[in-house]
Amino acid sequence: MPELDAEPESGAALRAAATDLRLAVFRLARRLRCARAVDAMSDAQLAVLAALRTHGRHTVTALAERERVTPPSMSAMVNGLEEQGYVQRTPDEDDRRRVQVEITEKGAEVVAGTIRERDELLAGMLAELDLSPDEVALLGEASALMRRLVER
Repeated sequence: MPELDAEPESGAALRAAATDLRLAVFRLARRLRCARAVDAMSDAQLAVLAALRTHGRHTVTALAERERVTPPSMSAMVNGLEEQGYVQRTPDEDDRRRVQVEITEKGAEVVAGTIRERDELLAGMLAELDLSPDEVALLGEASALMRRLVER
């Protein structure tokens, strides 16, 4: 990890930028989380569906590790999603003792609908700002930096 205090002014500026970014991301994420295709679905359930849609089928244990929850918590969450028809369990092709969890078409539709709603909400928020082309380009650059940050 880089030493923040190696250059005091630069380290202070980096910490201030980190604080500003954290606050802005937190507030934006909170507003975006309000938009979802199914009101009764929790953020955690939606995250599981999104992970399955993006990364394919997983065991309950692998899903728990990916989402940083305990296997019993993930099992309960998968049970609820399965009861609602958003996921299904299938025997593992290589080891019949293991079970894979995969998203159903209904679950994929919820994820796609939520993404669409959130994108529309954010696009509307940005449109209200009447951004210049340079500001839109700057947002694109900031998005790329944020992706680099989280994909490390």
